[in-house]
Amino acid sequence: MHNVGEPMKIERIPVPAPGPGDVRVAVHAVNIVPNLANILSNWTTWFPLNPLPSLPAVFGLDPAGVVEEVGDGVEGVEVGDRVYVNPGRTCGACRACRNGRIVHCASYAFAGYFGFSATSVRLLDRYQGGLAEKMIAPASSLVRIPDSLSFEAAARFGYLGTMYSALRKAAAGPGRSVLVNGITGTLGIAAALLAPAMGITTLYGTGRDRELLAEIDKLAPGQVRLHSLHDGPVDEWIAAETGGAGVDAFVDALGPGAPHETLQQGVRALARGGIAVNIGAVAGEVPLDLHRMMDMDQVVRGSVWFTPGEGQDMADMVASGLLDLSPLRHHVYPLDEVNAAINNVGSRHGGFSNFVISPASGR
Repeated sequence: MHNVGEPMKIERIPVPAPGPGDVRVAVHAVNIVPNLANILSNWTTWFPLNPLPSLPAVFGLDPAGVVEEVGDGVEGVEVGDRVYVNPGRTCGACRACRNGRIVHCASYAFAGYFGFSATSVRLLDRYQGGLAEKMIAPASSLVRIPDSLSFEAAARFGYLGTMYSALRKAAAGPGRSVLVNGITGTLGIAAALLAPAMGITTLYGTGRDRELLAEIDKLAPGQVRLHSLHDGPVDEWIAAETGGAGVDAFVDALGPGAPHETLQQGVRALARGGIAVNIGAVAGEVPLDLHRMMDMDQVVRGSVWFTPGEGQDMADMVASGLLDLSPLRHHVYPLDEVNAAINNVGSRHGGFSNFVISPASGR
């Protein structure tokens, strides 16, 4: 991309050489996330404190491919490895990085997307995105993927991993009940896919599209209970389902423009000691009853991404047969049709659609 608001251009650029600790990956698939159109057109106006890379730049958030060269000092990675590249980039030197809290890095950035502080730009410029035939990345960002996992499905790991990390932060698992707002969307569907693998006892999900809700029901039969937002407030539904006890955890995965009321209802649906995790796009100030949260000993927190280790968890779940990603419907475009793919994401079939660019298809 050369200028914000303009279509991306296909150009020949030098093949990047991996530096110390880096690898070069031949890219086979890159996910076109629904938010990419906003990043390319509106981000500098909407979120000026979240910088883009210096332009021109190569975008592309979630690449998967094959390692074709390793830099000096790289161990445990070999040419030919099939990998997903976690786009989270860190400085490696701040206190958070030295304490192992890499997502809290003062310069944290999403390669090929945006950063979280002014100091993120250096990382964004060093590590370009995946909408290219080749890219470089830190060896520490790689997730090894099994032969049973297609590159197209691996390129969806960004949204899957965001949900997986949120569910872990909410202590989701056996004996726990979890409510997910927006379960039919690109983020929300991951909860239904992950629930069997994580042993979640009961998964409650909300959405607006009844057809999509019916399809979600088939992903975890007997484990998921669903509610259309057209049928009444979420907290009243949960109260009826749980005999007034509430749910152990709540994850909000609603998209841009969603009303605050649905998130507030989700928080009110929590049981005593419940945990709410926000990974969605509800923006602005949202009033919450802090005194009630204190009395109920509840937690409300955000979760922005996931670690390469959590990505490896998911790859291992696929390898063992615990995580089934076959319900995803891949829409694959060559690199020279990237702008068409971005425009067509708006016609997706909820979270089931997976729009992917395949740079390898044009070779």
